[in-house]
Amino acid sequence: MNRELFDDENVPLYTVGQVAEMLAVKQAFLRRVDELRVVSPQRSQGGQRRYTRVEIRVIQQVASMADRGMTMPAIRRIIELERQLAEVTRERDALAARLAEVTELAAASGLTEALRERARAAGTQGRQDRQ
Repeated sequence: MNRELFDDENVPLYTVGQVAEMLAVKQAFLRRVDELRVVSPQRSQGGQRRYTRVEIRVIQQVASMADRGMTMPAIRRIIELERQLAEVTRERDALAARLAEVTELAAASGLTEALRERARAAGTQGRQDRQ
């Protein structure tokens, strides 16, 4: 097997039994997590669930929350919100990087002062329209 597969944490390598043993949880718990779509492992050709290391970390987090008395629907919602937050953070970072590029280009071409002047004029016009 290719060494890169073992290094990639998104490759589904682990069976239900292996994950249950690693995390000291019952296989039924893993099936429940799958049924609720908190984690959706891929299936092997034979239909067996195969988990990635990323999914195993999420299941570990789920087990910890369940041990603290949280319900599965609440856990599912928390995981969902964490995923959404991560996505928004990635988008924000990409936009901030793009803004920095555009600002740098504008400064290099001398457009910065012209843009500031337009913004001031638009702000003044907006105030006059409201009066």
